[in-house]
Amino acid sequence: MMELTCGKHRLELTSPVVMGILNITPDSFSDGGRYADHSTAIRHALAMVEAGAAIIDIGGESTRPGADPVTLQQELDRVIPVVERLAAEIPVPLSVDTSKPGVMREAIGAGAGIINDVMALREEGALEVLADSRDVAVCLMHMQGRPRSMQKNPVYGDVVSEVRAFLLERAQTCRSAGIDASRIVLDPGFGFGKLLEHNVALLKNIDLLAAGGYPVLAGVSRKSMIGQLLEDAPVERRLSGSVAAAVIAAMRGASILRVHDVRETADAMKIVKALL
Repeated sequence: MMELTCGKHRLELTSPVVMGILNITPDSFSDGGRYADHSTAIRHALAMVEAGAAIIDIGGESTRPGADPVTLQQELDRVIPVVERLAAEIPVPLSVDTSKPGVMREAIGAGAGIINDVMALREEGALEVLADSRDVAVCLMHMQGRPRSMQKNPVYGDVVSEVRAFLLERAQTCRSAGIDASRIVLDPGFGFGKLLEHNVALLKNIDLLAAGGYPVLAGVSRKSMIGQLLEDAPVERRLSGSVAAAVIAAMRGASILRVHDVRETADAMKIVKALL
């Protein structure tokens, strides 16, 4: 049985689970500004848990293509009060989407059980924060470049093998630092320095990533790849395509589906679970 250690929680991954997205930002690509108010954010998190989310992923800095960075204090002010409230109110692990070691440390202290890092702990001091935490999980994501420039002509020889090699190398670096394998999740980083053909290849070959022995997170919800495959559908018309992609990812071996539309995806995962 695959189990993820995330702080005080132990998350069973015998069948795919849903991670609900909670963006506390004014500029995220899909829901920017909608949950920037703390009380609204908390209500939305509670609603996502009721709808079937097994994890809530809280982000205080947009990583959409072209996004501008925010200061450490801005991110702390957005994220930490929400983590503190939710840690006391909901029965599922909290994930914090950040690359800043200072935010990681404060979030763990406030009750976060997972750090979701688009930089895969490559920022100075980040690896040490997770190693010192003893039982907090980390999601290591692949990204070519950085958010402001990552979509400017990304190039790969073999995207699947290159992403797999990068993620396994980062996982081994974590283990060498004392982070147990039961605390590590891999994310191929759909849309992060990747064109449509790269995203499609990764989605088709999630089983090769999962074969590395770590749970795989797939985050395709409402992303531009879905819009492109639906003949340039805008964000508000990407629900069915997002659920379809989540089902494909789960059937091909993904353990965690990071989504905006929790109830619809959780229902779909019940069907996947019956078939698996």
